[in-house]
Amino acid sequence: MSTQAIIWIVIAAYLVMMVGIGIASSKSSKKITDFTVGGRNAGAWLSAFSYGTAYFSAVMFVGYAGASGWRFGLWSILPGIGNAVFGSLLAWLVLAKRTRDITRRQKIKSMPQFFEKRFGSQRMKMFCVAVIFIFLIPYSASVYKGLTSVCSVLLKVDDTLCMIVIAVASALILILGGYAATLKADFAQGIIMIGGVSLLIFFIVRSQQVGGLAEGISRMKLQFDHNIAPMEHISLWATVLMTSFGTWGLPQMVHKYYGIRDDKEVKRGTIISTLFALLIAGGGYFIGSFSHLFFQNGQLPEGGVDFLVPNMLNMAGLPDVLLGIVLVLLIAASVSTLSAITLTACSTVSMDLVRARLKPDLSATKTATVTKLLCLLFVVASFFIANTKTPILDMMSYSWGIISGSFLAPYLISLYWRKFNRIGAWAGMLTGFTVSLPPIIAKLFVNPETPFGALANFGPLFACLAMIASLLVCLAVAAIANARSWKGCEENTFFYEGSVA
Repeated sequence: MSTQAIIWIVIAAYLVMMVGIGIASSKSSKKITDFTVGGRNAGAWLSAFSYGTAYFSAVMFVGYAGASGWRFGLWSILPGIGNAVFGSLLAWLVLAKRTRDITRRQKIKSMPQFFEKRFGSQRMKMFCVAVIFIFLIPYSASVYKGLTSVCSVLLKVDDTLCMIVIAVASALILILGGYAATLKADFAQGIIMIGGVSLLIFFIVRSQQVGGLAEGISRMKLQFDHNIAPMEHISLWATVLMTSFGTWGLPQMVHKYYGIRDDKEVKRGTIISTLFALLIAGGGYFIGSFSHLFFQNGQLPEGGVDFLVPNMLNMAGLPDVLLGIVLVLLIAASVSTLSAITLTACSTVSMDLVRARLKPDLSATKTATVTKLLCLLFVVASFFIANTKTPILDMMSYSWGIISGSFLAPYLISLYWRKFNRIGAWAGMLTGFTVSLPPIIAKLFVNPETPFGALANFGPLFACLAMIASLLVCLAVAAIANARSWKGCEENTFFYEGSVA
């Protein structure tokens, strides 16, 4: 049997499993609450795997791991470690318990609802809806692009066909089962990711190009100068911080805390999520760190950095079945991320715009139906944007910069500071949004040869600046507003102590 036939059989088996999970979960997603938070009864394993699989997709394995490995060599392992320590462990310790408690008591199902309940502002809610829906689309598109480079190298098939496979898989899971289906699918896909990454590390390290762990590190020292320049260090740490702390403000990541059963499951989920991230992210960046050993002439493969990892897999002499597993690993990681992004963006629009403002008498069942239709439209829109020539890393950094820059600081402070006010929240949101815009403007409207046009390549740096600036402005403006007793500084005791009937 040919290599491609074996790979397609493995992929087909995966797709059948995903459809089965979606059908099995379809009966439990009739109402919008079931569709979005799944009854708030998720255990530690389901919640942690759902968080991890939403976190890591082909964007990380192909885009970031390849680009970082080529640029920073063995230093590129640092983002993987940062994702485990800051993006998983610290995020769960700081955010999970309080988020679960507040969203359960207040019956909150989305981030815009969180801000509306905390600050009593419909305008803030609508701003959040617009930012989330619009700027999650390029992130979703980057997931598509992460897969196409792998499929085009290993399967020798058209990019469009690869995108259609992942679009169909994610759409089926969401339309059939919603949150319950994504949790179950994420658990299954998490198992696939653990097995796939473990095997991938083993075979890459044993490949002729690497020659074992000790030999590979020794060869890297000869092939790559590890004394990277100060500006490169800034870029490296910007990548670490953006991909780690950026998740704190992403609604599809925060959403994973809403459905956890109790505080005991939060504690268990913290450990599971951290170990999962350490293996998946650490392993992904570790593989990419050896890219210079596969391209010793210093020349990138055709297609650029997005094609480094796919060509490494093709050159490493992996067994045919493992190639199929690797592709399923990337599809699984991408489908779970896409499902989380799509569900968050579309449920936000259906609940917080359509039902809240346009059609108040819409029933819970019909709202779930509207959400499913929006999910289908969102997947299609992402598919078309993915066919542009924007690199994976750029798409993701633009999306994370805008969304996390706008929401991370107001959300984090709202969990802990009762005197935080609407004026400070607005100031922080608008500051983060504005600071993160230059790379996007440069990419869309400015000649890349000009100094301002070059800013398009600094998405991670501006994302970090946006998050930091937003945090500082939130605290400063809120303190000034409180000191001067401006309108909008009233404390919302009910948010922290009360419960919605």
